[in-house]
Amino acid sequence: MKKNMKKKRKKPARRPAHATPASKRWSQDVTEHSNALDLERGVFASDDPKEIAASLKRSAEHSRRRKGTSYQSAMSMLNFYINRAGAKLPKSRRDKLERAKTELRALFDR
Repeated sequence: MKKNMKKKRKKPARRPAHATPASKRWSQDVTEHSNALDLERGVFASDDPKEIAASLKRSAEHSRRRKGTSYQSAMSMLNFYINRAGAKLPKSRRDKLERAKTELRALFDR
């Protein structure tokens, strides 16, 4: 046996460049089928922070599937949406959603 012979390490397996349909939009699936809230259609598409907050409050108060308080569920869903959008969320849109948080706090007297 030669002295300079080194063992080659196996490289870890890489994920394929394309995502599978099931994993591609998992956050969309969570938003649509989450046990946290039954959201109104297009709730995050609105340009009015008050309308977004009011819709989240209505959804949270009418949902029978939530585990926490209405406020916790509504704020969690809004934060989830903001966090999942990440860097792809335009600043103007992020600002509107952040204002929706303030409106949501006001609606729940927090």
